[in-house]
Amino acid sequence: MKTRDKILLSALELFNERGERNVTTNHIAAFLAISPGNLYYHFRNKSDIIYEIFLEYEKLVDYYLEIPDDRPLWLEDMTFYLESVFDGLWSYRFFHRDLEFLLDSDSRLRDDYKHFTNRCLGAINRIFDGLAEGGVIEPQPEDLRSAMSLNVWLVITNWMAFLKTAHGSGLSNDLTLVQLKQGIYQVLTLELPYLTPEFREPVMALREKYRPELPEARVA
Repeated sequence: MKTRDKILLSALELFNERGERNVTTNHIAAFLAISPGNLYYHFRNKSDIIYEIFLEYEKLVDYYLEIPDDRPLWLEDMTFYLESVFDGLWSYRFFHRDLEFLLDSDSRLRDDYKHFTNRCLGAINRIFDGLAEGGVIEPQPEDLRSAMSLNVWLVITNWMAFLKTAHGSGLSNDLTLVQLKQGIYQVLTLELPYLTPEFREPVMALREKYRPELPEARVA
């Protein structure tokens, strides 16, 4: 593996474990047992490292949200999309944990994230359209489908922040993948009013697999 790739992987691991603001380029170099000068040969600063990590995350989510153009979507597809997106969220969890700070710190990242968000909203919209074609949900007018897509995006991108406040700690090692994926319960809850009768029971059963167990949290 090239040194540049090792730097990115090591930085991602440290950012996830310790929080981006608690990790310096010297920490990354020491973790890799390389000199700071070697690191700076590949990246000018920590912002460049974070930006490159985001580009990798962006490509991963774009891949996860690819939609087949030769068939409608079924319940298995919906499960795959949700599981995959939350897996990606976990793998790059430092990013959404400190999203506002990171976007304020780098104009490149802020601009790219806007485009990324718009692409994701468009993909979610098309997923709902495909699920309607597959008979999983009832067809919806475009404005309602767009609102549904935005609500799903808000739950996915803000679920980690909710967990931090619910548990009263910002430490990354307090969060587990199981807890993170409990956000799928909330997404499926949003979709309940739009399910067709045939799929209501299967989706309710799927939803129960992700029921959150949070202190003093009320879950419908």
